[in-house]
Amino acid sequence: MKPRSLPAGLFGALIALAGLDHQPFGGLPVMVEKAKADETGKAGRAPSMPMARDPAVAVAEEYEAARRKGTREAFELFIARHGDAPLAEQARAELKRLSR
Repeated sequence: MKPRSLPAGLFGALIALAGLDHQPFGGLPVMVEKAKADETGKAGRAPSMPMARDPAVAVAEEYEAARRKGTREAFELFIARHGDAPLAEQARAELKRLSR
């Protein structure tokens, strides 16, 4: 083997390996094919993202969880996370009630 053919061969092998997962012969890039495939493996419509959750509902659920727990730590954590939320005033009132 010639000394110069080794670096050229390695370079060619790296180029070939780097392109295998991106562009298969005669097809679309692998990630495009996967995005278009459904559960059966057939190409179809790309999956969509679920709707974003309403932040007010999430805050209300966290307040209810703190209220069910009923501890100072739970209400303090809720206030630390959501101090500007309307339910924070109720959490502060619950803290005062627990202090008595």
